[in-house]
Amino acid sequence: MKNYLRKKRFRIAYVALPLLMLIILCYSAVATGFLDIPNIESPISSIIHNEATDKYGWNLILVNRDNYIPDDYEVELMELSNGQEIDLRIYPDLQDMFDEARAEGLHLFVAAGYRTQEKQQQLMEEKIQDYENEGHSHSEAKKLAKEWVAVPGTSEHQLGIAVDINPDTSKSSRDEVYGWLEKNAYKYGFIKRYPSDKT
Repeated sequence: MKNYLRKKRFRIAYVALPLLMLIILCYSAVATGFLDIPNIESPISSIIHNEATDKYGWNLILVNRDNYIPDDYEVELMELSNGQEIDLRIYPDLQDMFDEARAEGLHLFVAAGYRTQEKQQQLMEEKIQDYENEGHSHSEAKKLAKEWVAVPGTSEHQLGIAVDINPDTSKSSRDEVYGWLEKNAYKYGFIKRYPSDKT
């Protein structure tokens, strides 16, 4: 009788272990977005990513798909003349950079500054919809959208210290403005965040 019970327990463990592993794998696949099930938010998603830290300084916080903005992150904003908002702390350097560019005859403006979580979510949903309109499935559209739009909570625009700068093409060419920024932005504390030879 003891032998039978031992075998029975072994059989249950033998079956339960692979089943448990399958459940964990499926759950992880959904949580990481590898397996997409529309309209399901996974509670594990808040566990599997790092939280960005400003321990090296507010201007060196790294936010990307692996480092989420902390829930308690606060931004003190100021509004630019065109309605865009930025973190107040970058304004002096941004203004100095623009003054110098304009002194050299260039015309440029901040096309995008601070974004709320809701705005970032809206941008993501719009991009997903664009891809679905092209005939992609929801999961394909979501995957493609993530190549162009940062997942809400991972966009540097939500920090207020990232800006998209465009030329006023009626007065300056793209090459002139972007060339000048490439050579000079670092002098004011800014970097080109996504160089063309990087991914």
